[in-house]
Amino acid sequence: MPQSNPGPWFKVLVYAWLFFLTIIPTKILNYISPNKPTTTKTKKHKTAFWFWPW
Repeated sequence: MPQSNPGPWFKVLVYAWLFFLTIIPTKILNYISPNKPTTTKTKKHKTAFWFWPW
């Protein structure tokens, strides 16, 4: 039974994880979004007390 020998299957597992951890993230990080985020100006709101007329 070839499944009993972990030697070649362990190599396949290691190569697959190396592929997923090196090549795929670089391809995803190189993707440029067509909608770039824009910065918004922060507005300071007036803080006034509310006086109740009673």
